[in-house]
Parts: sequence; structure tokens; C-alpha cells
Amino acid sequence: MKEFDNVDDIMNFAIEKEEEAALLYRDLASRTENPGTKRLFEELTEEELRHKAKLLAIKSGELLAPLAEKVTDLKISDYLTELELGPDPDYQQALSFAMQAEKAEFKLYTDLAQRVESQTLRNTLLMLAQEEAKHKLKLEIEYDEHVLAEN
Repeated sequence: MKEFDNVDDIMNFAIEKEEEAALLYRDLASRTENPGTKRLFEELTEEELRHKAKLLAIKSGELLAPLAEKVTDLKISDYLTELELGPDPDYQQALSFAMQAEKAEFKLYTDLAQRVESQTLRNTLLMLAQEEAKHKLKLEIEYDEHVLAEN
């Protein structure tokens, strides 16, 4: 992982990652013709933009309360191979890709939380990690109900 000199570097890095994720999901939504897949990527775009807004608020001095709940991990994405999406991914490919992306975001925030001294910032980063875990869970449930159930 990248080395950081201060908290601002960490926040800027996290904001950049949320922007990249939003752009990726927006691009994928524009490339697919499947309405369900398009809707999935549009929802993920909005979620990532909300995360960016939270990070910007934190950076400007607003502190967010950490989530008290632990999010269940169905671990479906642990058994999927990494994939690159073509120009028009099917629903299974889109879900697989999104689960892997959310898992990486969870790991990012968890790792960043371990690098900061401020307990408040650590809690905030862990809260963002839990939000990514919730996204992953939502995607895993969708995968379980609409992909695994059909096979």
C-alpha cells in the first residue's frame, strides 16, 4: 500500500479511490444494455459518491459516528476469480466484479484505519469499511438469489 505522511494524505487517497470507483461504475453503467446490470452500476455509482461526500465532510472537520453493527459476510466473493469486464457484462459478471471491488474497498478502509493514530479518524474509517461490507453483502445476497439459485 502507498505510504502516507499525514492524515490529509490518507483522506486524499481515500477520496481519490471513491472517485475512481464512482467513475468505474458510471462507465460500466453506460456500457451495458442490460437494464438490471445498468441499474446495479448506477446504484453503486451513487453509493461511492456518498462515500466521497462523507470523506470530504470528515476532511472539513465534521466527524461521523461509527456504526455499531457488524455486517455479515457471506464470503461468496472469496470463491470468485478476478475478472475483467467486457463492453457488455452479463448480470453474473457484473455482480462478481462489484463484489470484488467492494471487498477491496473494505480492505482499503480497514488497512487505512490501522495507519492512523486518531481514534476518532480510525473509527470513521472503520465505519466506512462497514459501509463497504454492507454493499458487498447486498451484492452477495443478490448473487445468491439470482445467480446461484438458478444454477
